[in-house]
Amino acid sequence: VSSSVSFTSFFLSCSLLCIFVSCNSPRTHAATATLPAAFSDLLPHFLVEPEDEYIVKNKPVTLTCRSTPATQIYFKCNGEWVHQDDHLIERTVDPATALPVMQVKIDITRQQVEKIFGLDEYWCQCVAWSTTGTQKSQKAYIRIAYLRKNFEEEPLGKEVALDQEVLLHCHPPEGVPPAEVEWQRNEDVIDPASDPNFFITADHNLIIKQARLADTGNYTCVAKNIVARRKSTSATVLVYVNGGWSTWTTWSSCSAVCGRGWQKRSRSCTNPTPLNGGTSCEGQNVQKSACVATCPVDGGWSEWSKWSACNADCSMWRSRECTQPSPGTGGKDCQGLVLQSLNCTSEQCPQSVSGAEDVALYVGMVAVALCLTLLLIVVVLVYRRKKEGLDADVADSSILTTGFQPMGIKPSKPENSHLLTIQPDLTTTTTSYQGTLRSRHDTTGKFSMTNGPLLDPLPNGSHTLHNGKLNSDPAEFVSRLSTQSYFKTLPRDVANTSYGTFNFLGGRLTIPNTGISLLIPPEAIPRGKIYEIYLTVQRKEDLRLPLAGCQTLLSPIVSCGPPGVVLSRPVILSMDHCSDACPENWAVRLKKQNYEGTWEDVLVMGEELVSEPYYCQLEAETCRVFSEQLGRFALVGESLHMGAAKRLRLVLFSDAYCSTLEYNIRVYCMDDTQDVFKEVMQMERQLGGRLIDEPHVLLFKDSYHNLRLSIHDMPQAHWRSKLLAGYQEIPFYHIWNGSQRYLHCTFTLERLSLSTCELTCQLCVWQVEGEGQSFSLDFNIAKVTLTLAGPSAFQIPYLIRQKICSSLDAPCPNGADWRMLAQRLKLERHMSFFASKASPTSVILDLWEAQHFHSGNINQLATVMADIGKQEAMIFLVSDGEC
Repeated sequence: VSSSVSFTSFFLSCSLLCIFVSCNSPRTHAATATLPAAFSDLLPHFLVEPEDEYIVKNKPVTLTCRSTPATQIYFKCNGEWVHQDDHLIERTVDPATALPVMQVKIDITRQQVEKIFGLDEYWCQCVAWSTTGTQKSQKAYIRIAYLRKNFEEEPLGKEVALDQEVLLHCHPPEGVPPAEVEWQRNEDVIDPASDPNFFITADHNLIIKQARLADTGNYTCVAKNIVARRKSTSATVLVYVNGGWSTWTTWSSCSAVCGRGWQKRSRSCTNPTPLNGGTSCEGQNVQKSACVATCPVDGGWSEWSKWSACNADCSMWRSRECTQPSPGTGGKDCQGLVLQSLNCTSEQCPQSVSGAEDVALYVGMVAVALCLTLLLIVVVLVYRRKKEGLDADVADSSILTTGFQPMGIKPSKPENSHLLTIQPDLTTTTTSYQGTLRSRHDTTGKFSMTNGPLLDPLPNGSHTLHNGKLNSDPAEFVSRLSTQSYFKTLPRDVANTSYGTFNFLGGRLTIPNTGISLLIPPEAIPRGKIYEIYLTVQRKEDLRLPLAGCQTLLSPIVSCGPPGVVLSRPVILSMDHCSDACPENWAVRLKKQNYEGTWEDVLVMGEELVSEPYYCQLEAETCRVFSEQLGRFALVGESLHMGAAKRLRLVLFSDAYCSTLEYNIRVYCMDDTQDVFKEVMQMERQLGGRLIDEPHVLLFKDSYHNLRLSIHDMPQAHWRSKLLAGYQEIPFYHIWNGSQRYLHCTFTLERLSLSTCELTCQLCVWQVEGEGQSFSLDFNIAKVTLTLAGPSAFQIPYLIRQKICSSLDAPCPNGADWRMLAQRLKLERHMSFFASKASPTSVILDLWEAQHFHSGNINQLATVMADIGKQEAMIFLVSDGEC
């Protein structure tokens, strides 16, 4: 009977298994196994059962089930069988029991769980078969993990007395799995185990058992789970101390010198001193009491005594004493002579001899005094005469030398600089080439321009100036460019535009203090042609780039043109960017505006093709764009995750002079590029502001959190803030999209007295979610070359450049060619780009020129060439005749 029952159950199990497998996949044999006869009567039991899992963001989870002995294992999720092809099966044998072990894994994606979101919880369990029967595992629930942004209850600031208990409430945001909570004080984690004065309740509230002065600070509730980490708004706990009286001092002396007066004693409110807004002591700090002082007695003279007898000196004397009354209790002493003398008689003591001797003595003293006075006058006159004569000589010497000081002395060249600094012969160039170029900033100067179209083509296809006349209006160039069909929005802002006339020798355009320049290499302009080329930086508010998703503008919008000119080789456009220079954080695109005005992607960093007309090298703060076409360009970045950050520059300005009680501090938050900083500096000069601190760099992360700014630690006795809120915020998207040139907020302070001229405080800047920075504030109330044309625009002379290219372009068996030059200059990442050009060495030298125009050392480049082994005289030494 038992055999028949087993056989029946086995038959039913196999039938069900065959039905299930046939419904899911035709490959039934791949999921079926036959047990040995020795284990045919055993039910399967689970060694590993699926467990509950959480899906974090879009990462799938894996469920595992292991059973022995089993002929088959399948997962069932929410009552439906999982397709056989979605199972990962592994078969082994348990070495201890010799039983077959079967392990099955499946992956669950976020999309599968979201299909039934809100209807029921998503669960899966596995079912194991053997020849005897089936077994079901426990259910594993798969949930999508999340953590809301807003706290259901946030802590509130409090002012508490010393030793008082403090309770701060916190109800974390809703989340799966439930969020764990920790508390921070001034960004430091609170550990109740190390400080028993803190206690965190089961419902996440914080209790300070006895408030201490050290407990004053900003308290933040932090909620976190496997998905995210959230911070509540900070609650300021201020522990104050009420004042207490010290002991009374001893009574002072009586205020009256004679008679009735007052005496007093005092005490101070320093036991303890009131702190953090605590109440002061109540009562009087001074007590007075009546007193009587003994009056002082002034001394008085007694009567003179009788005259004494005449002595041998022919004089007599008499005396008196200060005893009528004697001085007492601080009284005054007697004033006058105590002893008085007198000659006896004129007969006994004749006065004539004595008088004659006295007269002679007085006359001698007067004579000596007159001689000394005359001698002093003579010395003074001689000294003044000599000084006047010396001053006259000095004045005459200055007059002789005025206007003859040496000017424009050229610095001496460094040794061995002949290697790459020999100037080429320009006598063979086109006669229509304009070598004298003027700055756009010089509105009184003149520039060689035509009165007709920008580049009027000649019959032979070359471009030249019509008649080489100088225009009286230097702004006519930009005016004519703005009339072109392509650049209708070209601004007439001469401060942000540079232009020049160039031929095959090339040159460089620079917009000062912006980090923007255009390098036109030699031979980029075909021989026989002359181009008028401009370079300008656009205002971001004038041109709105279509940005989507997490995209942000990383560079200024730069225009160079005119578009459509024919170039024989790429030019190099250099401009600043404000990304954190971590390629793994960004997808960076180079955008160009086409003739219809639409912006299109022409290059994706990391996916460059050497056959394309564009190439880009991204440095820490600068982007170098190789382009065979002129036009309008911008660098746009798309953050790949929340670790991406833009560099912001924080600049602080205040009023240069302040005659009122109000004092304003303006904090600018802008992209860390030189062009924006230049514009802010120009605007502040017009406002009469002054820079009160060095610019600071802040990394602003793609975390959707705003930027907060606040001022702390001001001397309360002299200053107070007029802001109603404790901080100011700049919205995240105003900063991230980069469409606004600069953002700023103003802190209005008030000094309590016009005599206050010093301010010391702390400026704190932080994102709502993330680390902040604090800056201490302590303060008390050349002409630029824009255009270079021809050889002067380059470090490497033209003929030397040609000889280097001819030497290194040809492949060398030992590798001493342009490839080694790129390696020595640390440009090996762009090998494929260089190899696609007709002259790889020339492109490498172009990039070196763009990088080292202001700081390049020609001797260092010569050293690199020597290391490669190219020391032949034909390459480096150029005769005077050739130059």
